[in-house]
Amino acid sequence: MRYLVALIIWLCPLGAIAQEWEDQNAFGPASAQTTLRVLSSTDTSLFVPIIEDFLQEQPDVSIEYFVTGTAQIDQVFRAAPEDFDVVISSAMDLQLKLVNDGFSVKIENLDQPQWAQWRQSLFAFTTEPATIVINRAAFAPGAVPQTRQELIAAMRARPDIFRGRVGTYDVRESGLGYLFATQDARSSETFWRLMEVMGGLDARLYCCSGAMIDDLVAGKLMVAYNVLGSYVAARDDVAEKLEIVLPSDFPTTMMRTAFVSSRTDVEDEASAFVRHLVEVQTGPRNREVFPLPPLGSAVDGTGQAVISLEPALMTYLDPLKRRTFIKEWSSAVIQ
Repeated sequence: MRYLVALIIWLCPLGAIAQEWEDQNAFGPASAQTTLRVLSSTDTSLFVPIIEDFLQEQPDVSIEYFVTGTAQIDQVFRAAPEDFDVVISSAMDLQLKLVNDGFSVKIENLDQPQWAQWRQSLFAFTTEPATIVINRAAFAPGAVPQTRQELIAAMRARPDIFRGRVGTYDVRESGLGYLFATQDARSSETFWRLMEVMGGLDARLYCCSGAMIDDLVAGKLMVAYNVLGSYVAARDDVAEKLEIVLPSDFPTTMMRTAFVSSRTDVEDEASAFVRHLVEVQTGPRNREVFPLPPLGSAVDGTGQAVISLEPALMTYLDPLKRRTFIKEWSSAVIQ
């Protein structure tokens, strides 16, 4: 029997309920003895299978699942850490800082490689590349750009096709977008040339991958940069219209992470949820129950290193460095 019940969520006692959520749902029996409150940046549709799988093993537990943007997760959780039991986000740098600032608890003896966890408190469960997603209508067969430099050349050659129809994250608002942009900028100066070209074409700016994918399908965009390819692959309605390109020059691959709040009053159940999430994602059942990619290796399929869970990841969270980066990005993109 499936445990998904109801649901646009009922009124609940969370102090953070004034937050305007992208989505909020409840799962499991209303009579459950324990309710887990999960704050996440992952679309509900992609998490339903893992939640239901967990609840089959935990009949006395229910889950309230709250979805908001990666930057908002950091703000909402810091304001009321007692309101949530598990925090899940793709913004690795913000997650690492929350853990470093003492907002998490350790989960002992969780079988996880060292590169995919931080101090037994923050645990990665996917590896996901940032991709270029192309509307096939913009390119002839075989002419889809495979590198950032090729994309720059294509957009410069046909500005009439791409003006107002290229998109990327608004790094001022998106935690994941900021992470991808800073990592790209560290890897190559090509990133800044690409931003300048997209800015000159009146780039559209977005909060999240899902919104970019919707506009690509609708034909409002011809190219979207730094989209999570897993979100595209999970949709059944886009294969004929869209093509996912993993840039061959320097792919940027992040890990989605989870931790248990240090202010939770249901630590055992919250830890069990994170354990289950990690075990499913690293085990043979992954593709049966969870549509997001599994945790891969520390090196992606192109031989490039995945973004590491290490203190250097927080460099661009320094207020001065962040202001400087945002100023340079704004000069390039918002022309």
